[in-house]
Amino acid sequence: MLNTLENLFNLARERKNSPKENSYTNKLLSDKSLSKEKVLEEINELIEAVEKDTNKVHEAADVFYHLIMYLEANNIKIENVMEELEKRKK
Repeated sequence: MLNTLENLFNLARERKNSPKENSYTNKLLSDKSLSKEKVLEEINELIEAVEKDTNKVHEAADVFYHLIMYLEANNIKIENVMEELEKRKK
């Protein structure tokens, strides 16, 4: 399960370092405005799906993907996020 998330972070870093032409991932990584817009859109779609009890898993996957691309586009390393979460343990 965690391998899938790690693979997404690796993909984001790989595409950031070696862009592929016509890649949606690269579009998100290079256009911070688009990336932000998509995160907000996908979170709203997830909330709506939860409220209507439809497509929750699909929308949650979209949120994860777009959030990972947003973090990478803005040079926010997942390792730092995990360290911060670890500090918050009580």
